[in-house]
Amino acid sequence: MTTLEYWQDAAAGLTPRNRALIDGEWTDAVDGATFTTVNPATGEAIVEVASGDATDIDRAVASARTAFEDGRWSRLSPRDRGQALIRLAELIEANGEELQLLETLDVGKPVRYSRRVDVQQAISTYAWYGEAADKLYDEIAPTGPDALGLITREPVGVVGAVTPWNFPLMINSWKLAPALVSGNSVVLKPAEQSPLSALRVAELALEAGIPPGVLNVVPGYGETAGKALGLHPDVDAVTFTGSTAVGKLFLKYSSESNMKRVSAETGGKTPNVIFADAPDLDFAIGAVGFSIFWNTGEMCIAGSRLMVERPIYDEVVGRVAELAGSWMPGDPLDPATKAGPIVDADQLDRVAGFVASGVDEGANLVAGGNRTLEDTGGYFIEPTVFADVSNDMTIAREEIFGPVLSIIPFDDTDDAMAIANDTRYGLSAAIWTSNL
Repeated sequence: MTTLEYWQDAAAGLTPRNRALIDGEWTDAVDGATFTTVNPATGEAIVEVASGDATDIDRAVASARTAFEDGRWSRLSPRDRGQALIRLAELIEANGEELQLLETLDVGKPVRYSRRVDVQQAISTYAWYGEAADKLYDEIAPTGPDALGLITREPVGVVGAVTPWNFPLMINSWKLAPALVSGNSVVLKPAEQSPLSALRVAELALEAGIPPGVLNVVPGYGETAGKALGLHPDVDAVTFTGSTAVGKLFLKYSSESNMKRVSAETGGKTPNVIFADAPDLDFAIGAVGFSIFWNTGEMCIAGSRLMVERPIYDEVVGRVAELAGSWMPGDPLDPATKAGPIVDADQLDRVAGFVASGVDEGANLVAGGNRTLEDTGGYFIEPTVFADVSNDMTIAREEIFGPVLSIIPFDDTDDAMAIANDTRYGLSAAIWTSNL
C-alpha cells in the first residue's frame, strides 16, 4: 500500500461529528436545518452539519451562563483547570491522525502540513496555557500607607469565539485555551467551511474533564449564528478572526447590544521588500514563495505584495515566476503535495476575479492564473504571479486570500517605505537588506 492509499483508506473510514454540542449533548438545530461541508479537493459532500441560528445560540449561551454562574469550572482552582487543558492536549495528540484527516478533508490542507502545523500547534497551545494556569498573579497597587489597592484577574464570563477556515484547529486553540484556562465559559462558532475538527475537539474536551456547558460549539453561517453571537446581550466578550469587513460588523454588533468586548484579528496585505543589497537573494526568493504560496495563500499574513529595488527587479521577477511552478497544487491526501485547493467554490471565484482584474488593469501576468485539475471536481488554481504592478491596482490594494503575488518595483528607501505603508491593512512585513 502506498502512503497515498493509506491516507485515502483512513479518510474513508472517518465518521465526523456533525451536530451542535450544547450543554455536553449532541443536538440538531432547533429548526432541523443543515448545511453541507464539502471536500474542496473533490467538490463532493463530506457530511451534512447542523446549521444553528439565533435560537441555537440562545441555547448555547444559556448553557454557558449557567455553567459559569454555578462555578463548575469558573471556581475550580487554576491548577485544576490547567490540568484539564493539559489532558486535552494529550488527547489531541492521541487522536492526531483523525484530526489531521478531518482538517485535510474539510479545508484541503495538505496532509503533510495538517499534522505538522495545525495539530501540533493545537497541542502546544493547550499544553502551554495549561501549564501557565497557576502562574498568572494578581497585583497590589503602589498606594500610600493609608490605602490598599488590589488588582485581581477574574474571568469575564461568557466568551463568544468566531473562527476562520484557514487554520481551524490552530486558531480555535488560540481562542479557546486562554478563555477556558481563565475560567470562562465559551460558545464557539466555527467557520461553516470547517466545522469538523472543532466538533471533535469539543468532544475531547469533555473527555479531558472540562464540564458540560463550559465549551459549546454551534456550527452555522456567519449571517445567522455568528451575528446572533455578536448581538447576544448575555455574551460578555467576542473574539473574532476573519475578514476586515466582518470584524467591523462585530464592532457594530457590540455597539448595538451590550458593548461587549471585541477582539478582532482581521486582514493583511503584507509587503516583502527586497533591496539590491539583500545578502542572500536565493533565501529571500524562497521565503517570498513560501509566504504567498504555502497554505494556498490563505493566510492573513500572506506576503501578497513583493516590492523589489529596480537594479535586481527583472532578475527577481524571472526567478519568482519560475519558483511558482514548484508550488503547483495537488491531491492533499498525497504526502508529496505542497499546496492544495482553494477552500470552496465561492472563494475560488473570488480569487479568479482578482486575477481577471489584474489583467484588466494592465499588470503583467508572468505565471499561473488559471484553474487546474478541473477533472477532480476540486477548486484548484495555479500559483499566480503578476509583475509591473502599481500600488493603486486592485490586486495590490485588496486582500485576495489566495496564491496571487503582485510584484512592484521601487527606486530607493523612501519610495519603498511609502509604497509598503500605503495600505489600509497591517499585521506583517519583511525587509531583505544588508543594512538594517
